[in-house]
Amino acid sequence: MSFLEFLETKITSVLYHSALFLVLYIFFRLCQIPFNILFILLFTIILSYILSLYLEFISQKRKNQKIINQVDNLQEKYLITELLKKPKNLENQAYYYALLKATKAMNDKISLLESSKKEYEEYIESFVHEIKTPLAALLLTIENQKNRELKPEIDKIDELTEQILYYARSQNPEKDYFIKKINVEEIIHSLILKNQYYFLQNKIQVYVYAVKEEIYTDEKWLSFILSQIISNAIKYKKEEKSYIKIYTKKNDKNLQLVIEDNGIGIKESELPRVFDKGFTGSNRTKKYATGMGLYLAKKLSETLNIHLSMESKYQEFTKVILEFSLHKKM
Repeated sequence: MSFLEFLETKITSVLYHSALFLVLYIFFRLCQIPFNILFILLFTIILSYILSLYLEFISQKRKNQKIINQVDNLQEKYLITELLKKPKNLENQAYYYALLKATKAMNDKISLLESSKKEYEEYIESFVHEIKTPLAALLLTIENQKNRELKPEIDKIDELTEQILYYARSQNPEKDYFIKKINVEEIIHSLILKNQYYFLQNKIQVYVYAVKEEIYTDEKWLSFILSQIISNAIKYKKEEKSYIKIYTKKNDKNLQLVIEDNGIGIKESELPRVFDKGFTGSNRTKKYATGMGLYLAKKLSETLNIHLSMESKYQEFTKVILEFSLHKKM
């Protein structure tokens, strides 16, 4: 706000004082005060009034800037009324009252939504844990009966169920993950065993080398992230001579875990969108594609402070890179 804009808000006061100065001028003239003395007297009074207005403008501007800074620095801006002092000005008191009522109503609404969201997340987690038991029993029955036709369907249900669980957890990640030192080789071999049926079924050669490293991260979350990446590599393989390479590259500060395949790749125009929610791409096999796997992998990676990126050339290769810091994050 400029000083002229401030004067516009004081127009009533300015008009009142202008009229008062005119009355004083007439009064002093009737008293036959010499013009030069009258001029100096009125000039001093008017100048003092303008100066008082300017000082009020500076004071008000500082107060406004203080409020602006408080709002900008406040993470939860709907709590701003907790920081503001009740104004003495009657008009401002009305605005303060309106703001107080509005923020209270909003806070009540937020509390209600948070409570509903928490109930929903708890239900989802409960549902996923409950459904995993019959799924595991069904999968065991299928394996005992050597019914290989149903195994991919049950595994897909299990994978989608995992996605639901981790999607729910990703909404409040801070309460679910635990950072510790883990061995990269162990988690890679665990995932290979888990997916060995699909590697054999799809005739995919898997090469693992240079993974004898240790990193700080959450084991369950990393396992899920890698599962989504490997699942994509299997889903978008080539028909012949398919392979997946898993290896690490290391420098003084970071460790890169690379999952590389020679599948159908990703078009250059689509590469920036591969981690978008629901994105499945074009001219790719759409069977079972939800567009949620890589989205969740990216979201969970950010929470774990893992830099997840992808390189690809259409019809040639795809390379997913997970970059870990070699120093524990407190």
